[in-house]
Amino acid sequence: MRATLTISLPPDLRRDLSRSAKKQHMSASEFVRDAVRRRLALDRFHGLRERAMAQAQAQGIYTDEDVFKIVS
Repeated sequence: MRATLTISLPPDLRRDLSRSAKKQHMSASEFVRDAVRRRLALDRFHGLRERAMAQAQAQGIYTDEDVFKIVS
């Protein structure tokens, strides 16, 4: 089920959003949905990276060279 979210934007940001959406042949809503999806994916990536880094460091893996030694 869809839900509506109302946001407030300063005029310059709204203008930039409209221009970019138009260039990409998207509605403003599609543009914002895409931006939110991308940001959420980036946040998930950073969370996974933090967990992976912690696990790697617990095993003494700190650099690309450490990884190379393990896989070669």
